[in-house]
Amino acid sequence: MPRTRTIPDGKVFSAVRTLLDQGGDKAVSFATVSAATGLAPPTLVQRYGSLDGMVRAARLAAWQALETATAAAILATEHKGPQGLLKALGTVDATALAADLRDPDLAQRAAAWRAMVEAALALRLGTGQKARESAALLFAVWQGQQLWSRVGEPGFRLKDAVKRFT
Repeated sequence: MPRTRTIPDGKVFSAVRTLLDQGGDKAVSFATVSAATGLAPPTLVQRYGSLDGMVRAARLAAWQALETATAAAILATEHKGPQGLLKALGTVDATALAADLRDPDLAQRAAAWRAMVEAALALRLGTGQKARESAALLFAVWQGQQLWSRVGEPGFRLKDAVKRFT
């Protein structure tokens, strides 16, 4: 009978994501994750099989959390306009997951997430091709703003872009 996991996968995945954010792929090893979580390196190998397996599992968990948070934001802002949705999604940070797109499965998850956000925006902008095109542009503007705000570039106010598309 296997032992009960005293340190859940979520804590391991959080440590992996933190290490990736701080130092990229080279910062993640069984030793560094072991130091961050208190789990022995052999335990990590037993759980995830390989370093790539552990990193991939952490990235999949991050995408799952992003999808769940996005779905909740879409539902919570169902009767609000595109600005209300984007404001609710302001706490959702997908830019940190961009490096994950080298993996075809994760790239497919990213495309599905983008389609989910764009569809929700399009519903708030109207119907037809123009609404879908405006939603795609708004998504790109929002993601660009999130990316550049991480390096201290304030850019423009997102609500100004929303006004141009509505």
